[in-house]
Amino acid sequence: MTTDAFLADCRARLAFDLLSNTWNAVVLWALREGPRRPVELRGQIGGISSKVLTETLRRLKYNGLVDRQELPGAPPRVEYRLTTLGRTLLAPIDAFGAWAFEHGDEVMAAQEAERTAVPRSPSE
Repeated sequence: MTTDAFLADCRARLAFDLLSNTWNAVVLWALREGPRRPVELRGQIGGISSKVLTETLRRLKYNGLVDRQELPGAPPRVEYRLTTLGRTLLAPIDAFGAWAFEHGDEVMAAQEAERTAVPRSPSE
């Protein structure tokens, strides 16, 4: 890998950008077992507003990671499902989650240590 691997127009940067938004990975993971309607996703995920979920689903669709399907009947309903491309991100998301499970306590301990540390002078 060259030192140019993380330039703004490189593919690695694209992948990091896709996963840097917390909700992208969460929604992709929530769709791993099959199609869901937005109300089902909100219930499954928790803590996400309708507006943020809608924005996230649109972003994921724009990037080719989910498909939106209109369901027949009244009132109009839609559901979302992972695309083949979207499924390719499940393994990296799972690996990142495993890392967080293994090292999350260490990260939280470091954060706590920084919060309670004696303030340093600006020259340090």
